[in-house]
Amino acid sequence: MRYFLLFIFITIFSCGKEKVILLPEISHSEISEIKDVSAAYLFYDETQKDSVELNRKNLIISTNWLVNVDKRLTLNQVIPHIKFLQAKKSNSSHKNKNAKNYYTCNDTSIKNLGFVEFTDVNYNLFGCKPYEKDSLYVYNKTNFKTYKNPVIQQDSTVLEIPLFFDNDFFISTYDVVLKENQVKHYLNALLNSRDEQLINIVTSFNRNINFQDYINYKTFINTLKSEGISISNNEFIY
Repeated sequence: MRYFLLFIFITIFSCGKEKVILLPEISHSEISEIKDVSAAYLFYDETQKDSVELNRKNLIISTNWLVNVDKRLTLNQVIPHIKFLQAKKSNSSHKNKNAKNYYTCNDTSIKNLGFVEFTDVNYNLFGCKPYEKDSLYVYNKTNFKTYKNPVIQQDSTVLEIPLFFDNDFFISTYDVVLKENQVKHYLNALLNSRDEQLINIVTSFNRNINFQDYINYKTFINTLKSEGISISNNEFIY
């Protein structure tokens, strides 16, 4: 197999057939160069409904993994394959504890490849189910839906805040509905109102959003980190 890395897409020639992956775009990546790598590919087939194909033949357990995901795929299609790859590396007797996993993106700020690490992300597929008691509210278009949060466990030092991400980019934390430009101010105000109590953000994503939107949300979430505010490695797909 031979492949070419381009700014916006990856073209792969495999068994005489050309396949193209449209990479998700990111406005700025903190990681632009990785050494000692091998790659996997998740293909989108627009001619087949819900079609997704994983090619992992070139992966070497001891290396850093670059996972190239077509941005048109949904999380419902992508995440089961990501969990499979994570388990494959984690359970191998040849694993390298220093080797990490990254999503490949098109970094528009440098017009080259950028990378988003997901080594320690723990994807939970059961996520939040709608219309259950003890629910939280999230705004969706013109009405409210309710989602139960399965992970909120408070203690005296850490307050876990759930953020829900849907197609319309509305975000919910407890019973407050927030737009993107309101979230940081809300979290800082909440942090300042609590003596010596830290905030840990737990994220949940609609399974039907595409991978490009997921990368957009991940970029946004990283801007929320500060002294006193951390991001949980647990991510829920609802």
